[in-house]
Amino acid sequence: MRVLLDAHALLWWATTRGSRLSERARELLADGSTDALVGAGALYEISIKAQVGRLELPASADVYLPRLLRRFAFGVLPVGEDHALRAGTLPMIHRDPWDRLLVAQAQIEGIPIVTADPAISQYDVETIW
Repeated sequence: MRVLLDAHALLWWATTRGSRLSERARELLADGSTDALVGAGALYEISIKAQVGRLELPASADVYLPRLLRRFAFGVLPVGEDHALRAGTLPMIHRDPWDRLLVAQAQIEGIPIVTADPAISQYDVETIW
């Protein structure tokens, strides 16, 4: 199964051994057959939040995030033109541009999002929590 991780799901998996994730999300990420992806937008979101002091990372984002991705064998889903254009046309249910990009990627790629954010589930996208 392929899944797309919201930024908080990635960080919770890495920093709390997944204890803040739902049981279903933990099981999926621990399952070696799950193809877990992180959107490039989520990496950007984490980097920006760390830079402006809204998030503390154990190392600079450009060092920490690639290590994290390798450690857990998470792939990166690049932002394509179709993702960007879809994100710009989504209903304004969610004001956060990073989450709107995440929804667009999940819709276009046909994969569920691992997220605790209830606003995301208001879009036409499968969520896992």
